[in-house]
Amino acid sequence: MGKIVVFGAGGRAGRHTVAEAVARGHEVTAVVRDPANYTGPAEVSVVAGDVTDPTGVAVVAAGHDAAINAAARLDVSSAEFYTGATNALLDGLAVAGVGRLVLVGIGTMLEAAPGVPLYDTPGFPAGAREFSLGHVAELEILLAAETPVDWLVLAPPPVVLDDEAPRTGRYRIGGTRVPSTASFAYADLAAALIDEVETPAHHRVLAAVTP
Repeated sequence: MGKIVVFGAGGRAGRHTVAEAVARGHEVTAVVRDPANYTGPAEVSVVAGDVTDPTGVAVVAAGHDAAINAAARLDVSSAEFYTGATNALLDGLAVAGVGRLVLVGIGTMLEAAPGVPLYDTPGFPAGAREFSLGHVAELEILLAAETPVDWLVLAPPPVVLDDEAPRTGRYRIGGTRVPSTASFAYADLAAALIDEVETPAHHRVLAAVTP
């Protein structure tokens, strides 16, 4: 099995991702802002880290085979956080020799109509649009980067993901259209993230992950 470093391991997506990786026998490093507050699986190495610090990223990622970014911040602007994190991840992972990065995206970036992302549709809330634009900036950096890191952004449906629903293992990846679904489980998002680490099938794109 491999060694995976998970940034943002204390959040819902991060906790489920760590649990999925541990269940498959991977060696996991969980990166959080405050290890004292970590409540995920005990069979991991928990370290304090800042995903916007390229030197710190390189240090905690050294010796790993792949990285997953599920980190988010609501106390700073979305654009500031996601651009800082993306640049730091690309720089730090390249230094550490980590070749695969899978990032948790946001469903509002998916297209409601051809060429029209959901965040640009009439009546879309201004606050949610601003948060979405941080993810847009993240993707723009990734697409423009000349990097050895093979990245993928997986965007779940633009619904409130279910934190309690059991893992089904049923999902599909592909396309950029908003799916017609009312629910999706964090556990299945985690399964998709780990599958794309174990057997990378999508490369350097934004892709929807749907039931």
